[in-house]
Amino acid sequence: MGGDFAPETTLDGVVRALKSLPADVQLTLFGDQPTLEAGLAKAGADGSRVTLVHTTQVIAMGEHPTKAIPHNPDSSIVVGFSYLRAGKIDAFAGAGNTGAMLVGAMYTVKAIPGVIRPAIASLVPKENGTHGLILDVGANADCRPDSLLQFGILGNLYARQILKIENPRVGLMNIGEEDEKGNLLAQAAFKMMKDNEFFNFTGNIEGRDLFNDKADVIVCDGFTGNVLIKMAESFHELVTHRQVADPFFDRFNYENYGGSPILGLNAPVVIGHGISSGLAIQNMIRHAVEIAGSGLTDKIREAFN
Repeated sequence: MGGDFAPETTLDGVVRALKSLPADVQLTLFGDQPTLEAGLAKAGADGSRVTLVHTTQVIAMGEHPTKAIPHNPDSSIVVGFSYLRAGKIDAFAGAGNTGAMLVGAMYTVKAIPGVIRPAIASLVPKENGTHGLILDVGANADCRPDSLLQFGILGNLYARQILKIENPRVGLMNIGEEDEKGNLLAQAAFKMMKDNEFFNFTGNIEGRDLFNDKADVIVCDGFTGNVLIKMAESFHELVTHRQVADPFFDRFNYENYGGSPILGLNAPVVIGHGISSGLAIQNMIRHAVEIAGSGLTDKIREAFN
């Protein structure tokens, strides 16, 4: 029920996903059951692969996250996370209130023991046709150096399990390539990452390296990452508005990726854009299925144990 155009676009995405996913994948939808039943019937969806869980409340996009969760116990976000915690579903994805998704995740499925702060990760299109990963992009505006070190571990495992990169190169976003560059956070994090034995650290990288092949995983605090990723998304809007056809910038369309995973939780959670279209919802669901089937959560748990 979350998202600027829900539930219509959500149902559109569900129907698209059912057609493209393996037949053994089952989807559970949380929301107003009569509305969902009518929408699925109208779209001719395969009802045998969909379970509906009736909820009576909706967390609005503008609600304060920490207040919204306790005040809306029968919302689709809260009930969905309760199902995830109980193991009734294998992954949870939503395009509703991002803050509520974060708070709900932290209070229900919680962080894997040893993970200081889970991070939101986002795929980045590379000039060579591949993809890189950047994290954090919004969960942690302020970070400690050891959190950035852990982001490197989380990103390294995602790159191995999902992107299938054998030995991912991890870089630290900074204002220069030299070892001593940056603010106090970047300088302290650099030293920790340089001495680490968990991933292949390639040193500092700059903003101009976001789309080249200098690193497979880019680590930064959530404030910096959020600014970078939204700037990247604006490129697609600009070229579309100017009617410029460019295959590389076409890959900046958020619909192609659907959503961003929160790495470091005890179960897979994917957050979608509030403006998500049906195509974006489809790809958000597909991403959640991919992560759930990859064993990534177990790999992260093993690493931090």
